[in-house]
Amino acid sequence: MIDFTLSNVLDNHKLLSSLTFIVLAYFFKLLLIKAIRLRSKAKRENRRYLVNLVKNLINLTVIVLLFTYWSAELQKFAFSVAAFVVAIVIATREFIQCIIGYIYIIASRPFQVGDWIQVGRYHGEVTETDWVKLTLLEVDIDAYSHTGKTLYLPNSMLILNTIKNLNFMKRYATHTFTVTRDQRVNLFLFRDELLERATVHCQDFYEVAHRYNSLIEKRLDVTIAGPAPTITIATSDIGKNTASVTIFCPSEQALDIEQKITQDFMELWYLELKNSNENGILSTVYT
Repeated sequence: MIDFTLSNVLDNHKLLSSLTFIVLAYFFKLLLIKAIRLRSKAKRENRRYLVNLVKNLINLTVIVLLFTYWSAELQKFAFSVAAFVVAIVIATREFIQCIIGYIYIIASRPFQVGDWIQVGRYHGEVTETDWVKLTLLEVDIDAYSHTGKTLYLPNSMLILNTIKNLNFMKRYATHTFTVTRDQRVNLFLFRDELLERATVHCQDFYEVAHRYNSLIEKRLDVTIAGPAPTITIATSDIGKNTASVTIFCPSEQALDIEQKITQDFMELWYLELKNSNENGILSTVYT
């Protein structure tokens, strides 16, 4: 026997019930609006605000009742959509991070095309940025020159790693290197002479280096080494004597000047060793 009770129809024929309810609500709204307009016309009153209020009120009531009527199905659908969205987010996480990374560099502008930067352990000159990747011409930061390799870094790395702008090193660099020898010679005996020779090697560009050094200090509001060279004498963790030399020089000349100063160091070291041997000062031979 077929059950045509109201509760059965509402429970088992929700789509038909919803359509019927919408149609009835629509005709009810038309009749009510028509009645309001006829009454306002008879009384010669402007009831447009009332017509608009009735329309919105009936529409809102229909929506609320339909949401309530379909609440169980909507809840299941919401869970399904949420699970689908979570799956999509997990699957496209890297791509989303790339887009966020691009928005980050556009908003904060930590660098621009042509700058030297460091991202994580990668160094390079920025050549292009887009929504997905950052393109760098790799730079050997120790030699201050391009390696000829091209790096393609996903933008997600920009929000997971520290970005260092090395652009001031593109022209001039604070270059530090260390020369290590045994203890047979006291390095302080020829430190001043070595410093004078280092100053001579840096004399040709001293004025330009001084201006560039001042410009960097003013822009960064910090004090950096230079432009005059410095030499620090110390010992290593295994008891060797070390001379750490710091120079502020054009990046392309850094390695050449390092070689010249190292050559001067060796000449002075062996000369001092020879003098010590001749004067009988050296009593113990270290190996």
